[in-house]
Amino acid sequence: MPYPFWETDLGYGPLMAAIAVLHVFVSHFAIGGGLYLVVAERGARRRADLPRLAFLERLSRFFALLTLVLGALTGVAIWFVIGLLSPDGTEALIRTFVWGWAIEWTFFVVEVLAALLYYYGWRRLSPGRHMAIGWVYFAAAWLSLVVINGIVTFMLTPGAWLETGAFWDGFFNPTYWPSLVLRTGICILLGGTFAVYVAGGIPERDTRLSTVRGAGLWGLTGLLVSVVGFWMYLRVDVLSQESFREVADRLVLPGLATEYMLVATALLGAGLLITAVLLPRIQRRPVGLLLLLFALMGMGSFETYREAVRKPYVIHGYMYGNGQRKDRVEAGGEESLLERIAYRTGDDGRDLFNYSCRSCHQLEGYRAIKPFFDGTDAAYISGALAGVHVMRAPMPPFAGNAEERAVLGAWIAERVDTRPLHEIHPGVEGIELGRLVYSARCASCHAIGGYGDVRETFEDFEAEDIAEVLADNEMSEEMPRFSGDETERDALIEYILSWYEEDAPEEAPR
Repeated sequence: MPYPFWETDLGYGPLMAAIAVLHVFVSHFAIGGGLYLVVAERGARRRADLPRLAFLERLSRFFALLTLVLGALTGVAIWFVIGLLSPDGTEALIRTFVWGWAIEWTFFVVEVLAALLYYYGWRRLSPGRHMAIGWVYFAAAWLSLVVINGIVTFMLTPGAWLETGAFWDGFFNPTYWPSLVLRTGICILLGGTFAVYVAGGIPERDTRLSTVRGAGLWGLTGLLVSVVGFWMYLRVDVLSQESFREVADRLVLPGLATEYMLVATALLGAGLLITAVLLPRIQRRPVGLLLLLFALMGMGSFETYREAVRKPYVIHGYMYGNGQRKDRVEAGGEESLLERIAYRTGDDGRDLFNYSCRSCHQLEGYRAIKPFFDGTDAAYISGALAGVHVMRAPMPPFAGNAEERAVLGAWIAERVDTRPLHEIHPGVEGIELGRLVYSARCASCHAIGGYGDVRETFEDFEAEDIAEVLADNEMSEEMPRFSGDETERDALIEYILSWYEEDAPEEAPR
């Protein structure tokens, strides 16, 4: 089904991340917080602990406001945004899991009603009925996660669905169970962390200390479950396949996100242990807020890792991030992309950019392409589009034909600085100019000391040999021909030869 393209000055990635991470953070608390409330209420009623019950009533008010207002609004916002950013991907998810979505929405309605009844039932319902509603809430909320987890993990590891197209093959995909354990642990962890934050404001000292300590232990239990789930997640065989390893090798982001996640998790765990369990007297709202920030950082880092290793797909192995289906895209093919665009603007270059690049890149701004193409020309840009799928950053192959690559290359060239680099940077010459030329024309595929390192290739080459390679493009069919002027060519050769000098730098600019 064709859709018009949504153009906005905002970067799609930050827009989606800002809404999705906040929603996921709140929605996981909505599950874990519900379990914490009903379990803590049961214990407090058995002990006839009236101060604790009063705290739980206050917590349930905070809980209802946060989850039903912010959680619901951000959930609606996610549907709105993904429908605009990736209409084809959204359509594929709806068509594949239409009954799963219907079941999840049913659970959500039950969840909302139960949360309202639970909050307003503290002074109106018998203890037994009140706790029963609490259990109904938790069951509906967790079952909602059970369903959503299958759809979210499907996008990363669709598994046998790629061959069968069957609902259950996509739902119970390779990362389903590890992710369910991990996310259940996160729910419990966040339930305890939010409770620590709210309990930090209890005026009665003894009640505050015991409540904070209990909530801290609850959170640490969730953290332990999360660690087990993440360990299971990393051991999934499919994540060791070449397509996933190659993304991790090419990109810095998956490793960086993992490091941030581990740091944030360690800080959160240490914070809960020290400020909630061992020294609950120091726990106050500002300290609890800091713990929540650690939790948000950890959650955001995990979601970033999951999104990063999925590149360049929106549904791995089936649909690319720009909405083009893998089975319809042939790099260097003759099928027209423009003919598949139902809503065209009359500017072919603009349409090609939108449907090929705009889902991840802006000309200027988020993941801007202008800095990468400044100092090049239309011929280079068009050539680069032919090999975009082999660059360091995993990207979809260009979905159009050679003529359309030339149109898009010319359109981009009109919007970047196509002057030679020695004119853009007057006074820079020799090796330093060559470094700039390499960064503009080569480093997107060949990082010195990293992915695509070509130092061994040129190790025994003389200047004449390098010049011949640049003239004949003998290295790879995907590599664009060198189209710089003679000054840039000579500077690039001088820079390449400098790699083999004794004082050569270990790593070139990337």
